[in-house]
Amino acid sequence: MRIALVTNRLSGSGRTDGDRILTLLTDRGADAQVLGLDDLDQPLPDVERLVVAGGDGSLGVAAQAAHRAGVPLAVLATGTANDFATALGLPKDLADACALAVDPDAPTQHREIGLVAGRPYVNAAAAGLSAVASRLAKPHKARLGRFAYVFGALRAGLTAPHTPCRVRCDGETVFDGDAWQLVVAVSGAFGGGSNIGGTRHDDDRLDVAVVPAGSRLALVRHGYHMRRAMLTQQEDVPHHRGREIDVDVPAATEFNVDGDLRRLEPARFTLLPGGVEVVTPGG
Repeated sequence: MRIALVTNRLSGSGRTDGDRILTLLTDRGADAQVLGLDDLDQPLPDVERLVVAGGDGSLGVAAQAAHRAGVPLAVLATGTANDFATALGLPKDLADACALAVDPDAPTQHREIGLVAGRPYVNAAAAGLSAVASRLAKPHKARLGRFAYVFGALRAGLTAPHTPCRVRCDGETVFDGDAWQLVVAVSGAFGGGSNIGGTRHDDDRLDVAVVPAGSRLALVRHGYHMRRAMLTQQEDVPHHRGREIDVDVPAATEFNVDGDLRRLEPARFTLLPGGVEVVTPGG
């Protein structure tokens, strides 16, 4: 199988795992051309599949490149949180993931690709406590791994202020007030194992969920339901679907977009028409 192997050369995993991954893939019959994330601005070579090794922050750009080339995307989860891979049930073992990536008979599943400020993402863009938690977790990721997000979430829940925001879904205002957190979701996974729940990968819609400001004690309940992928089932959490989501927040507000912190002005969220096919263990 002819593949393009994409690694994030700036990440620790991109430097340390690259040679092992290439060996695992070629031992299983792959004819691989190795690219970096910065190479994906250019058309892909003549390949049958794009294989990306990295964390969630690498996947949006790779998914968009696979979409443009009209080839399936295979994901090797070598990041810290790996929320996308977890949501799809992809193998955690690197050898197993490589075997799946080059299996010509492996099924694919259609997945949507979100766009914000011209950049693609596959999981979620969150403002409020999630963004604060991500910033607090960053210095501890090398030591604590995905548990750094738990540490960050606990500190954010105890100390972070709420965020004023106005949310419009297909032009209609669906929330206007203070929020602990808002999430504009594709897969809905974020934060090292959390998920808003209630999303679909085949409805050509984004999901937006808002946790209104209130008692900090209530955050314990909301945190529990996020870990159980049940946030959108809570009566006090507005949940809407639409093709275009606009979010107005103060200019200094950060969004956690698939693990990367960004300031977004304007914060307009849409979907890339057509999405991408992702190689999965089951249909």
